[in-house]
Amino acid sequence: MSRIDYSVWDHIEVSDDEDDTHPNIDTPSLFRWRHQARVERMEEFQNKGEEMNKALSDCRRKLSETQKKLKELSLSTTDDAKAEINKIQAEEKKLKKEERDLERKVDEHNREEKKMPWNVDTLSKEGFSKVKETEEEKEQKHKTFVEKYEKQIKHFGMLRRWDDSQKYLSDNPHLVCEETANYLVIMCIDLEVEEKRALMEQVAHQTIVMQFILELAKSLKVDPRGCFRQFFAKIKTADQQYQDAFNDELESFKERVRGRAKIRIEKAMKEYEEEEKQKRLGPGGLDPVDVYESLPAEMQKCFDEKDIQMLQDVISKMDPTEAKIHMKRCIESGLWVPNSKTDENEEKVEDPTYEEVKQEQEEAKNE
Repeated sequence: MSRIDYSVWDHIEVSDDEDDTHPNIDTPSLFRWRHQARVERMEEFQNKGEEMNKALSDCRRKLSETQKKLKELSLSTTDDAKAEINKIQAEEKKLKKEERDLERKVDEHNREEKKMPWNVDTLSKEGFSKVKETEEEKEQKHKTFVEKYEKQIKHFGMLRRWDDSQKYLSDNPHLVCEETANYLVIMCIDLEVEEKRALMEQVAHQTIVMQFILELAKSLKVDPRGCFRQFFAKIKTADQQYQDAFNDELESFKERVRGRAKIRIEKAMKEYEEEEKQKRLGPGGLDPVDVYESLPAEMQKCFDEKDIQMLQDVISKMDPTEAKIHMKRCIESGLWVPNSKTDENEEKVEDPTYEEVKQEQEEAKNE
């Protein structure tokens, strides 16, 4: 059982602004939904079959060698030969029993494989033929499709019962396409970002329905509008194993949606923090928050209490070079405004610079 080529889903973009950036172009894939546990179970099943066939082949080889040796010894009449014949006959009997057991196990494995329901991992044929579209054409096609059928896509996304979904697609077969699947993915992420998790899980179910239909169409090399009824016929009569396969896909997809929503939220928070930081920047391009946090605790206390005299005292006790650097950064960040005034009607009061504070302290000492 070969693995499916999911490259068609390798360029899905999740954008916060779908008008400016199309949500289906040039970003990491959102559609590699294959549940790893199920893939591993399938690989384990295949490996088990290969091991049994290898064991059967080895057993038959050993049996052939034993029978050949037995035939050669049967021509001898010595007592040693007779004893060896008895030993080899016992080995032949053992190998024949092992061969029968292995043949039975291989047959059971093959029957089990034939009964396995199809899923997105066992659909291995290339999709139905169509002309290769450029990225620009895909973008325009998606935009046009969504503008025309957005309301219908959302309605389909809110359905749950198999019969309701089948009837709606029968009435609106144009919805059976990749554009619908892509829009449903974005819809799921939007709902998760908005913390509407119950609705997200509902739409996620319909997203997987559409994906299964599209993969079936690729397997049969037909237009998906011509085979969606086959999917519903299969899913409605499926055994527990097939239902588990569908549910595995669904849970895997929901987990990816949660992860993608988390990334979007984190990105939005970083952008918001950066915008706020840009608004705070002082005349010298420094962030007052960053500058404040870099100040010694004594200087921070002065700004907390808005006490200029306290600040003058602290500066006078500091190393002149260090004090000058701190005051320069305070001015460039807007944390300290050299030419401030307490009231519009009052005469402007010049806030002291480091040099002025130092000079005032020296004069006080001389007095």
